[in-house]
Amino acid sequence: MSHHILIVEDDPQIRDVVRIALSRAGYTVKEAADGQRGLDTALSERPDLIVLDIGLPERDGLDVCREIRKTADIPILFLTAHSDEVDRIVGLELGADDYVSKPFSPRELVARIRAILKRSGPSAASTAQFRHGVLTVDPDRHLAVVGSETIPLTAREMELIALLMASPDRVTSRPRLVDQVYGTNVQVSDRTLDSHLRNLRAKLAQAGCHDAIETVHGVGIRMGPCRGA
Repeated sequence: MSHHILIVEDDPQIRDVVRIALSRAGYTVKEAADGQRGLDTALSERPDLIVLDIGLPERDGLDVCREIRKTADIPILFLTAHSDEVDRIVGLELGADDYVSKPFSPRELVARIRAILKRSGPSAASTAQFRHGVLTVDPDRHLAVVGSETIPLTAREMELIALLMASPDRVTSRPRLVDQVYGTNVQVSDRTLDSHLRNLRAKLAQAGCHDAIETVHGVGIRMGPCRGA
């Protein structure tokens, strides 16, 4: 079954480029030309992924992402101007899964979307469920639970926590985390990784698990004891 993708972009030329690339890749595409229409469509139709421009009329992409994340974990890929690093970081902190800077290659955009959908969908090859302290993570079901509370994680956050929990006593270097989660052919800054780790820590802490992820300075990242509240 074809995945449904929503494009929210006010530039009709860019919208056409994205629509054509995604249609050729076999996806079903819907479009919105401003932030409010994009938000309404996203919440009513629940697409499998949203390609979301940041600079939108009516409501900007950051605001749309913020509103979607209140009720839904739909994967979001931001389109950003090349120089807008601050907006990219804010978008990741709000829960976006990835971003592509303009001007972009349609082939790269499709590859990024495929990777996000693969991470956020069920995996036939992996059936592992991880438990550490009060935290349980089931990547196949995209489920993270602290005690009895389910934690809403994006695809990136789920992949990060699952990678750490697979070897909870091991310190994983930052370069290895980047390679495993973002891919070896993608340029990812330390700030991008830091944003996803910060989001992950905040969500787990809100559920009472304040010691879930530790930074070993100069070495890398590992799981904390996850003792809970």
